Amino acid sequence: MSIRILAVSGSSRRGSLNQKLLDIAANGARDAGASVTSIRLRDFALPIYYGDLEADQGIPAEVRRLQAVFAEHDALLIATPEFNGGYTAALKNALDWVSRPQEDGTSGVALLAGKVAAMVSASPGQLGGLRSQFALRTVLDKLGVVVVPEAFTLGLAHQAFDGGVGLKDKAAEKAVINVGVALHRTAERLTVK
Repeated sequence: MSIRILAVSGSSRRGSLNQKLLDIAANGARDAGASVTSIRLRDFALPIYYGDLEADQGIPAEVRRLQAVFAEHDALLIATPEFNGGYTAALKNALDWVSRPQEDGTSGVALLAGKVAAMVSASPGQLGGLRSQFALRTVLDKLGVVVVPEAFTLGLAHQAFDGGVGLKDKAAEKAVINVGVALHRTAERLTVK
């Protein structure tokens, strides 16, 4: 059975540069032998997490649907855009909800703990989303997710794509592909089937 990777972007924008970068990394994972499912957070109607909502109404059905998607995968390939030096509220909200108790009563954190993750980021700024990766790594570490050291940040991303599905700089494109390959390789070593 092949390693199942969930590719998710913290950006919901049409024409997202982060989604384009994520797609390149996902292709690397596929070429390495992984089964990759790509989702958009905008396709899940998640309310903003707060404890009173959960206490009063329970876990929303859309959260259960997202938890089920996360549960079906061994690893996470995450594109994390940078908003004001951090990662997006949509991505934080999704992780907060996924970490809540599952329908069978088991911890949502247990659903994430032990999964392997890799990150890519694209930004029009010079740092390419580096600060968002640092911030996201802190949360993933707390949730017990193993983050591979291979990552990629693409600065000046609005100028970097070739008009198709690739990057103008083919060495950079190869580095992005290698993030997907490294995620697959590490997940294959660490995932118990």
